[in-house]
Amino acid sequence: MDSAANSSATSVDLLPDAEPLAIPARPELTGGRRIGVLLSHGFTGQPASMKPWARALADEGYGVIVPRLPGHGTRWQDLNRSTYDEWYGEASRVFDSLCLDHDIVVVAGLSMGGSLVLRLAEDHADKITGVILVNPAVATKRLDVKLLPVLKHLVPAFPGIASDIKKPGTNEYGYTRTPLKAAHSMMIGWRSVVANLGKVSAPVLYFRSRIDHVVDGLSEVVIARNISSTDLDMVYLEDSYHVATLDNDLPTIIKLSLDFLARVTAAAPAS
Repeated sequence: MDSAANSSATSVDLLPDAEPLAIPARPELTGGRRIGVLLSHGFTGQPASMKPWARALADEGYGVIVPRLPGHGTRWQDLNRSTYDEWYGEASRVFDSLCLDHDIVVVAGLSMGGSLVLRLAEDHADKITGVILVNPAVATKRLDVKLLPVLKHLVPAFPGIASDIKKPGTNEYGYTRTPLKAAHSMMIGWRSVVANLGKVSAPVLYFRSRIDHVVDGLSEVVIARNISSTDLDMVYLEDSYHVATLDNDLPTIIKLSLDFLARVTAAAPAS
């Protein structure tokens, strides 16, 4: 049975399917070892964007947790009152709980969630066996970003970036507005992630949509050039937009991530 990954999820009104998700590991399916996977959603998104992928991994015996990051899954105004450090704090809390209950841990993230799990891989290189990224965001070519320190005091939000999905009729139930104070906090948070990419030594599986209307190509260049991992598998998705975890290429993400998990955990010693 699915269970909440944090107790605060029921204390506020949530958007559809925004509850955190936690499914216990079944070590009888994974060689007797308890293998945990943290899956983080992106900026202005929420757990719904990660749940189909998480449940597919759980079906194969992996323990999965999809947290709801602070300020997400409720109202965009709530997000404008939260910060990158708080989002990373929640990701860290869930990661620590996975480490306590599992022999091996892999981290995965979509968009801003990708930057959060990269930072985990920087801070906990000795505890993370693999990193899976889907259209991660750590940088941008957009010139208007330079104006955020001023704009955030003049305009509370811009039009939303959620549900950039090619598949008809699919919705991640993210915010219809992009809160600027929160966006500025995220981009400040990127600085530390980028500065420490050389500490990412774990194997990395990187999914990148050929057409992405949210994250431009700079993040791919920055990550690929600066991580120290010698095991980087870049997979380009031909039939999905930004939220590829709900799009036409989800079967590819599931298959290749299961292959990756089997490979990187096979030789990993239990913690």
